[in-house]
Amino acid sequence: MATVDPALYRRLEALPETQIGEILRGDVVASPRPAPRHAKAIIALGNKIYDPYDQGQGGPGGWRIFSEPEVHLRSEVVVPDLAGWRRERMPDFPEAAAIDLPPDWVCEILSPNSKRRDRVIKRAIYAEHGVSFLWFIDPVERMLDVLELTEQGWLIDAIYAENE
Repeated sequence: MATVDPALYRRLEALPETQIGEILRGDVVASPRPAPRHAKAIIALGNKIYDPYDQGQGGPGGWRIFSEPEVHLRSEVVVPDLAGWRRERMPDFPEAAAIDLPPDWVCEILSPNSKRRDRVIKRAIYAEHGVSFLWFIDPVERMLDVLELTEQGWLIDAIYAENE
């Protein structure tokens, strides 16, 4: 099993704090911190799902939900906007900054700078590592795409617009 290249990881760590770094397909990719619309979408969705899914308040519970976790998937380092792990797969709260267990669910908030990378490169990486569910939220278009990983690849479960 491949691991993150130490030289690439040092480059990632050297990025200014104003950027989010990832290692995708052998390259360090830096993105600016989220713009206000993007950041608001992260917090709005996080607020809606945290209590019912992570805390079990008014919902099923059984999940660990994180905002912008650093996830190591063999040689890749991804930082999804939101990610969730079923508690039976992650029974203990992680102490390290980097999580090396693939999430069960990922949500990427699309922005002009990240849209292509999220929809093409990261979607393929998530499939390769068995992420079961992937959401794409476009805060400008006010749309949510819900994808589920099947044996045939990603299946679009639903597409929602506006307040659906």
